[in-house]
Amino acid sequence: MLRIGLTGGMGAGKSTVARILADLGAVIIDSDVIAREVVAPGTEGLAALVEAFGPEILAADGSLDRPALAAKAFADDESRATLNSITHPLVGKRTTELISAAPGDAIVVQDIPLLVENGLAPLMNLVVVVDVDAETRLHRLVELRGVAEADARARIAAQATDEQRRAVADVLLDNRGAPDAVDKAVRQLWQERLVPFEQNLRTGTPARRKEIRVVPANPEWPAQAQRLIARLWVACGASASRIDHIGSTSVPDLPAKDVIDLQITVADLAAADGLRDALGAAGFPVRPEITEDCPRPTPQDPAGTDVSLWTKRYHQNADPGRLANIHVRVAGSPGQEYALLFRDWLRADARARAEYLEVKRAAEAKAAGLVGPEAMSVYIDVKEPWFAAAYPRMLAWRDR
Repeated sequence: MLRIGLTGGMGAGKSTVARILADLGAVIIDSDVIAREVVAPGTEGLAALVEAFGPEILAADGSLDRPALAAKAFADDESRATLNSITHPLVGKRTTELISAAPGDAIVVQDIPLLVENGLAPLMNLVVVVDVDAETRLHRLVELRGVAEADARARIAAQATDEQRRAVADVLLDNRGAPDAVDKAVRQLWQERLVPFEQNLRTGTPARRKEIRVVPANPEWPAQAQRLIARLWVACGASASRIDHIGSTSVPDLPAKDVIDLQITVADLAAADGLRDALGAAGFPVRPEITEDCPRPTPQDPAGTDVSLWTKRYHQNADPGRLANIHVRVAGSPGQEYALLFRDWLRADARARAEYLEVKRAAEAKAAGLVGPEAMSVYIDVKEPWFAAAYPRMLAWRDR
């Protein structure tokens, strides 16, 4: 199933977004609801809170007096850590139960206020952040919800900053305007990204763009790559020795196709094959028909004809909103070293960058009007002679 992490600061409007997604068919798992459930009267959670913070956190009817608990738990870092150590495991257990009960083709939206603080973003297929600046949120809490200003400021200060949330956001939903604006944005997100993402994930289908188009360099590419890398580390675990952002999008200010290239380095091809299912489940289905890079001359193979030296495994992202190629290569293999060398050479050599951009523009023009595999084949054929000529220059630069 597709797992979406939904978060935002207090007063940002996560509940509004969650309601819209629920109306569209999403399975909503609300961490706040679960948090109340696990500390209801008679639960082990409530008993543990009373032991930690005292009986004065109880209301007259024996239920949890949440403002009284908040006054103690948000007073300092140690108290907040104690609260989290009690409630988070209980919330996690209940969340797992609810996810397991959801249909296999569900789009599960986990509404998690502390998603950033608890480092949960890499566990999601996509993170949606409802984005509203802190002062606007403070106004909403005080004026619309009746929260005391000092209490509201303390709670906001205890949460992640706007910048920290934006750093993990695959999607930023601006909720500072009229309600119909965010409603329209959520519905568009559902139709254009979440529904096809779920279908691609379930069927093991990579998301691909039909046409070849070189676009201006996007300063967000490195951050987008890092979010994908964090998810790949969760999927790979100890099977990977390193995961790198490679290719044109890793070179600052270089126009490129809007596709992130990443390289997972493994010990051998058996390890690469062993990652197939884990990567697929994480949203990166395999392209089984692609098993090697174009051979080039090496000390082991001066003629550059031994394809076995250039074998790899190849996956792509299932998310239509963030195309990505995942190359799984063996440590020390020519292909693994070439990918890193090519990136570093382009970063260091302005002349090489200019040459490569000119070749890419020519390849784009040659592929104009074509779509799918035919367009990509033409695009690669135009670039390949330049790659062959550039390889010795890269090696000479490395040796210098």
